[in-house]
Amino acid sequence: MASALEELQKDLEEVKLLLEKATRKRVRDALTAEKSKIETEIKNKMQQKSQRKAEHLDNEKPAAVVAPITTGYTVKISNYGWDQSDKFVKIYITLTGVHQVPTENVQVHFTERSFDLLVKNLNGKSYSMIVNNLLKPISVEGSSKKVKTDTVLILCRKKAENTRWDYLTQVEKECKEKEKPSYDTETDPSEGLMNVLKKIYEDGDDDMKRTINKAWVESREKQAKGDTEF
Repeated sequence: MASALEELQKDLEEVKLLLEKATRKRVRDALTAEKSKIETEIKNKMQQKSQRKAEHLDNEKPAAVVAPITTGYTVKISNYGWDQSDKFVKIYITLTGVHQVPTENVQVHFTERSFDLLVKNLNGKSYSMIVNNLLKPISVEGSSKKVKTDTVLILCRKKAENTRWDYLTQVEKECKEKEKPSYDTETDPSEGLMNVLKKIYEDGDDDMKRTINKAWVESREKQAKGDTEF
């Protein structure tokens, strides 16, 4: 059974033959109009056929596999530097290539006493830094971040400007103060020195203990010699 397109092509051939033989103007005009109509139909049929063929080929193509974007594991950031101005406490984190990642991949969340940095998908890894218990309150709205070449700069806006931070966090302050020797101003100053020597002796190795023992004996001998001279 002939297709619709084949039938139209046969009709066109027949109209062309009739057009060659026709001599009357009215008949020729009618045949010419019919010829144009059939040619248009043929053109439309051929376009539809080509479109269906293209769609069929597209359906046969395997679906493209989109590789998932993996960010690997998360690295905890422990190395950083910081300083301060009258208005800001500035934290510097070095991350090679961080300036090349999309801006939205570098996120910082601030609270009044903390900040949380997350850098996503940097060389196949994520990087995280969480600092809680800041030494003093900061302004959440006034704090921000800047990304520079291989560096993330976190700017914590001091709530109380023109105040000095001796430490970045309250925990750091407490640890440092515990390490300081305690002196009782109401007791003999030599007792404070003895406490320091005692701590050094307890924490020291065998060589340190021998050195302190020797110094202690010599000191006692000098004291005894001094007492006998008077």
